[in-house]
Amino acid sequence: MSPRRWSEAGAGGPDVELCTSVRDYDEALTPHATPGRTAVVMTMGALHAGHASLIRAARARVGDEGLVTVTVFVNPLQFGAGEDLDRYPRTLEADLELAAEAGADIVLAPPVRDVYPGGEPEVRVTAGPMGERYEGASRPGHFDGVLTVVAKLLHLTRPDVAFFGEKDAQQLAVIRRMVTDLNFPVRVVGAPTVREADGLALSSRNRYLAPAERTTALALSRALFAGRDALATASGAPTPAAATDPAPSAPADAPAVDVTATGVATADASTVDAPGAGAPARAVLADAAPGATGTPLPRLVREAARAVLAEAADHDPPLVLDYLALVDPADFTEAGDDFTGEAVLAVAARVGATRLIDNVRLEFPQRGVRP
Repeated sequence: MSPRRWSEAGAGGPDVELCTSVRDYDEALTPHATPGRTAVVMTMGALHAGHASLIRAARARVGDEGLVTVTVFVNPLQFGAGEDLDRYPRTLEADLELAAEAGADIVLAPPVRDVYPGGEPEVRVTAGPMGERYEGASRPGHFDGVLTVVAKLLHLTRPDVAFFGEKDAQQLAVIRRMVTDLNFPVRVVGAPTVREADGLALSSRNRYLAPAERTTALALSRALFAGRDALATASGAPTPAAATDPAPSAPADAPAVDVTATGVATADASTVDAPGAGAPARAVLADAAPGATGTPLPRLVREAARAVLAEAADHDPPLVLDYLALVDPADFTEAGDDFTGEAVLAVAARVGATRLIDNVRLEFPQRGVRP
């Protein structure tokens, strides 16, 4: 099948070239790729405003004369036994519409046989110790599958720059490490997490949540914001300022989110005043007041987040915590009590049958230095 143009209904609507095989993609890429101005956004489909944010960032990076490819491929190697490979949403026509609106030139949606022509690969990229922590411990072999498909798609799409979301923080970290360690000629760019108005991080798996489950799931972001607020209070730094405009990734009718000065999209509601953030979270935040305690900042952050998660464990349905971790984003090792610099506060939990992850980036000041 040769590449075909997908056009939005109506004259003058945006269009994108759909390639359903690697051969088609090669034919489409060769005449249009501009050296130094070719970008890729890798997805598993079921695109949402977070993906649109990545596509728009890629378009802004390469300019109107550059080329932006979006890959849509549900990678079987990164799903473990009992995970949701079979029920993972496949919504190609809707994906094409979003990709076109966001500024993509090509959507590459290859079959498994094109990506793994010899069947399940005997040789894979191994994530090493970074891939065995947290997400890797919960999902053994997951990051080996991720890195193997990312390596293959980088070879197939030949980009100068590749965009990935910061919501999958550990994935972003292992991809960056692979690119550095194996000398891939590509720049990896992380884009901020995009959230719904109530703070829930956008995810293709959110559609699995029943209304009551979604209410419980809000505890993930509220826990992270409680940790963020505890750090801001104890260190004397201002809580990230809210913006009133929708994130640039969101369509005009999407719920507004607030984007902080540090580039991390957050909800606009105060964490401890939001429904579901009760007395334990407020108590930890009060203890974080400058001079109120000698507790190290990383420990305070964890305590504030855990207080929110502990409350959510008693909800109906309950939140079942997998992990809460405060880590160095370079290698995902745990941040100790004396940690300074940038850290990632990450959480994973299950609500009903749906497993969700989220994180925020935090900056820990040097001892004795107030922001």
